[in-house]
Amino acid sequence: MTTVVTDNCRKCRFTECVSVCPVECFHYDDDMLYIDPRVCIDCSACVPKCPVQAIYEECDLPQDKSGWIEINAARSASLPVCAGQKEPLPGALERKAELGF
Repeated sequence: MTTVVTDNCRKCRFTECVSVCPVECFHYDDDMLYIDPRVCIDCSACVPKCPVQAIYEECDLPQDKSGWIEINAARSASLPVCAGQKEPLPGALERKAELGF
């Protein structure tokens, strides 16, 4: 199993989750983060750190978000590693409010 980033991360890209990851499994693009399932050790340290509840353990992933398992695997393979905490995207706080957090 692995940990999965879902669409709540889109247009936010908060990186508190990255700061607690012991193995640097997070990757990023201009829109959001992704987890490389080949590197993730399933420690779950990132799950409670996400301020928009975008990260799930695969076993807890809602059925309607199951496609994100494949998206994370595919996208992380071609994107740079996010090795440390970065500034959220412009508009991230507004997006967070839209999501109800």
